[in-house]
Amino acid sequence: MITVEPGISLRRQCELLTVPRGRLYYAPADESADESAEDQQLKRLLDEEYLRHPFYGTRRMAVYLRNLGWRIDRKRVRRLMREMGIEAIGPKPNTSRRDKAHAVYPYLLRDVAIERPDQVWSTDITYVPLPHGFAYLVAIIDWHSRKVLAWRISNTLDASFCVDCLQQALADFGKPEIFNTDQGCQFTSEAFTSVLKANGVAISMDGRGRALDNVFIERLWRSVKYEDIYLHGYETIAELVMGLTRYFAFYNEERRHQSLDYLTPAEVYARRVVVQTTETTAVA
Repeated sequence: MITVEPGISLRRQCELLTVPRGRLYYAPADESADESAEDQQLKRLLDEEYLRHPFYGTRRMAVYLRNLGWRIDRKRVRRLMREMGIEAIGPKPNTSRRDKAHAVYPYLLRDVAIERPDQVWSTDITYVPLPHGFAYLVAIIDWHSRKVLAWRISNTLDASFCVDCLQQALADFGKPEIFNTDQGCQFTSEAFTSVLKANGVAISMDGRGRALDNVFIERLWRSVKYEDIYLHGYETIAELVMGLTRYFAFYNEERRHQSLDYLTPAEVYARRVVVQTTETTAVA
């Protein structure tokens, strides 16, 4: 699914590019399972349109692609979106696939004012298209400061890279009062929730009608894709990791946010500054 430079291992590529090997999770795929170039191109188009219109379902996406000249039906669009882990925002969880065998936790943020760093962290996964395959990016963000606390890249939707990302954030920054996720199977898994429980973190999960609760991290996905991934057109996983290492340093340390009174996420987080944002500070 994801190609590497011939004769050079991913570990060696990371060494040559001075990229932390721990940020990358790679599961070798059967060559016979490789996607067609057409599916890869369609997924790229779906990903771009989803960033612009995350409320588009399979029917509208099919119409969008047909208007671009593709001969495609809704069934194929549904399959591609399912493989990408995306679905239309609506009055239901907007998540990667839920495992009904996993426990689901109550939503804890109704009418809660977000007033300080480490009050609420959240996480999400997004699809990243590459010329010869794809990857998944998970990130953990502090709601108040918008700071990206940890991130990982993988070519599968296994929970392990999400757990490792969580463990890094906890090791580097302590713990939040509340950790909010959607009901995706990676986040409802025992491997993920047990880490939060062991650290005494309250677990909150989006329920029906809570589709906009991860708005801050959804904005992060738009920023990272339009300001970095789509501009650079990374060829390999190792290049992607190196590029995102640079971008997230820029995002945290240099990129000033109007909603943070033109401070950077790192400034707000490090100083524990309570800023008067231009958005509502209470979750309805």
